[in-house]
Parts: sequence; C-alpha cells; structure tokens
Amino acid sequence: MTRRPIGMSSGTRYACALAPWASYDHSANVSSTHIAVLDDEADITQLLAGYLAAQGYRVTQLHAGPDLLALMASDPPALVLLDLGLPGEDGFAIARQLREHFRVGLVIVTGRGDAVDKIVGLEIGADDYVTKPFDLRELAARIKAVLRRLAPAPESAAPPPASAAASPLSRERFRFAGWQFDTAARKLLDPQGVEIVLTTGEFDLLAVLVRHAGRVLSRDFLLEQTRGRDAGPFDRTIDVQVGRLRRKMEADSERPELIKSVRGAGYVLVPEVTQD
Repeated sequence: MTRRPIGMSSGTRYACALAPWASYDHSANVSSTHIAVLDDEADITQLLAGYLAAQGYRVTQLHAGPDLLALMASDPPALVLLDLGLPGEDGFAIARQLREHFRVGLVIVTGRGDAVDKIVGLEIGADDYVTKPFDLRELAARIKAVLRRLAPAPESAAPPPASAAASPLSRERFRFAGWQFDTAARKLLDPQGVEIVLTTGEFDLLAVLVRHAGRVLSRDFLLEQTRGRDAGPFDRTIDVQVGRLRRKMEADSERPELIKSVRGAGYVLVPEVTQD
C-alpha cells in the first residue's frame, strides 16, 4: 500500500490505513515513553496516537494549551508534538512555556511552512520542526532521534573499550575558559558554577564543537552531526542554534569570544579544552 503524506486541514481524509502499522518493527524499547500530541484537529491526534501506540509509545491526546500544561504537572511526557495553529491560542507562547519551565522534547508539527516561523520555533528551543503534510514514518524517525538525544548516557561498571576511550565524547567532563561541560549528566556550568539549561539541539551542537575544539566546522558538518541530514541552501538551523548558545554563554553575544564565526567556512570553539 502506498502511504501518502498526512494532510493539512480537518477536511482532509488521511490516507494511511491502520492495519499495516502492525507490520512495523516495534523492537525498540519505547514502551515506557510517554508522548503528548497537542492539535485542535481530533482526526490528526487520533491518527498520530494510533500510529505511535502501535510503535509502543504511551500517547496522550490534547486539544488545548491549558490541558497540556496540566498534563506537564500531573503526568509529564518525555516529548510533545505541538501544533502552532491552535484557535485562540499562541502556539509559540506554549512552546516558550514548555522550554522555560520543563525538560521535555519538543517537536513542532504544523501547517506553517514559512521559513520565519521555522526560525522562530527553533529560536524558542524546539528540537525539531515538521511541516504538514508529513509522512508518518519520517515523523516517527524524527521522534526517535530527539528521544535518543535526550536519553542519558548509559551507566556501566565495565571499563570502556579502547576505541571508546580514544573518543573525546566517551569521557564525561570537559573544561574550557572556566566552563564545565558534563556530557554524561548533560550539564553545562558557567565559570561561577551556575548550571545553564540547554535544549537538546544546543547540547548536541556544543558537544560537537567541544569535541572538535580549535577546528573550523562547516554548517553542513554540524547539521549532519547534530540532525543527521545535510543543509539546504537556505537552512539556518545551525545559525539559529549558535545564536542561542552565544546568548547563553558569551559575555557579549555580538562580540563572541568562545564560539567564533569564520566567514564562508563555519564556526569554531576557540578556547583550549581539557578533559577530567
């Protein structure tokens, strides 16, 4: 059966039948993972809930922002799929509240395909931005990617293999210019010891920059390392994430000393990095 992308309006009849979902590989251990779907269109939330439940997720369907905020207090999900076009509500404001007050994966799923909306969504701190119409399989892959980045590093009493020991990211703590960056605990401490909260995208980007400190990294390389895809000619995802990191880390984000731009080449983390 051919699967067509999911449509954009409540008048659309969705083309993915339910029965074939049973043939998907559900071997991933996602049975305890809670996902909230917030969309004012019940047919979309029902479709996504059925599909994701068949993948092994626990799904809560919501249709209004206050319901999501109540859920965050009573039964917080690991990830939220958020539609921006909620009647009488500001989807960006809801996203901002989530990012400011909760540690949760955030994927915006919306009919707003304008580049400005995408940039604003990423600026707010969304981990990904998917436009309607979308393919269910692609959305599921993006959800898995975000959850994988959110997952804490596994603890093990056994020493790491030699290949892992040679990798900078296999070590837990990095220091540079007074900053402390713990990749296992997913924590960034400023020179005064204050924790700086990072979104998933910001954490992933900083991890790559730290690992390759002193090297100029292209936008294509950074996007492939953090998102698993190539940059399009007008893709500003990395620029947006760098801007957010600078505002959190630089004394003057307009005159950065930590993460510098190299015109026509990319970005570089300038300070020397040491490992504990």
